[in-house]
Amino acid sequence: MNRTLIPLFYPPKVDLTLLQNELFGKNGTFPSRWWGQGPKVDKFEKIFSKKFGFKYSVMTNSGTSALHLAYILAGLKEGDEVIVPVLTCTATCHPLLYLKTKIIFADIRQETLTLDPEDFEKKITPKTKAVVIVHLGGLVENREEIKKIAKRHRLKIIEDACQALGAKGVGFGDYTCFSFQAIKALTTGDGGMLCCKKKEDYEKALRLRWFDIDRKQKAKRGWQAWDRRGITFDQKSIGYKYQPTDIDASIAIAGIQNFDENQKHRENLVSIYRENLKNVKGLQLLKEGESSNWLFMVKVDKRNDFASFLLNHGIETNVGHIRNDLFTIFGGKRLNLSNMNAIEKKYICLPLNTKIGAKDVIYICDTIKKWSLSRKK
Repeated sequence: MNRTLIPLFYPPKVDLTLLQNELFGKNGTFPSRWWGQGPKVDKFEKIFSKKFGFKYSVMTNSGTSALHLAYILAGLKEGDEVIVPVLTCTATCHPLLYLKTKIIFADIRQETLTLDPEDFEKKITPKTKAVVIVHLGGLVENREEIKKIAKRHRLKIIEDACQALGAKGVGFGDYTCFSFQAIKALTTGDGGMLCCKKKEDYEKALRLRWFDIDRKQKAKRGWQAWDRRGITFDQKSIGYKYQPTDIDASIAIAGIQNFDENQKHRENLVSIYRENLKNVKGLQLLKEGESSNWLFMVKVDKRNDFASFLLNHGIETNVGHIRNDLFTIFGGKRLNLSNMNAIEKKYICLPLNTKIGAKDVIYICDTIKKWSLSRKK
């Protein structure tokens, strides 16, 4: 390997001048009294809502926290069944265990690696209360079918859109959750956003993310918890420490200025991949669709050989996520899911980020073509 490794993931491009101003400028976070949750969080929530078309947005300290709050707002309780695609980040499922719900894994479609609506409907029972739609890699697929099925069975829809910020068609669920983790399309180092359809859910989420404290009332009282030595507001529900900080929000406010530019860059790289790899033997492209282009996944024969060949030529790859039913915490048993079983050892992610350019992607494609030719020998 004679060249610098082409990274699979990399934090998105951020204008460092804007970032420095948000953090250290005259009205920056660090010169102010607000390093924790303060006015910058409120400001970013408004910017986010306006840009992406959501009415009620609640910033959190992670995408996982956003999912947990969504599950609570959906009314999920112990013993309720929740249908989840088997191929996802385990962060989708851990909060469901907090609530002691029963996770029912559904199969995926081989051409998209996202939830198979037909298998989803087969898994519905009288105990099913919700479905979690995972836009894996940023692909928003089969939403009309899923909406019809959920409506027919009166199920809540929670969108795990942690990889899908900026994708067209996202936001059809009762709750939509995004991630601002380090390598996401918009990052705060770590963070998230919960978007709600109903005002009452929004107001409840605002309280639950910070120990069920009503910050609006606290602000009106000069941030004091008492008035004339008496309590001014009560805490009625179990709350969480899921709030973000103004440091996080400052990074987001700066980073969102580069978001469209970064997304166009990713879209361009994907178009180069698709044009150059469409006829490569031994490799299959996934179905195109409305996507944030966070991951670029393909299916290949002899995946380990493929990954080793690329690594020897300075190209990093990985599978990204594996089927969740194999983890001990979720049962530790390979379920009879025919599509997942068929592609389990085939899918893999290729580099896609703002650190690399068109020349890198062309080099990757040329290397893959060499791999394809080498298979014939």
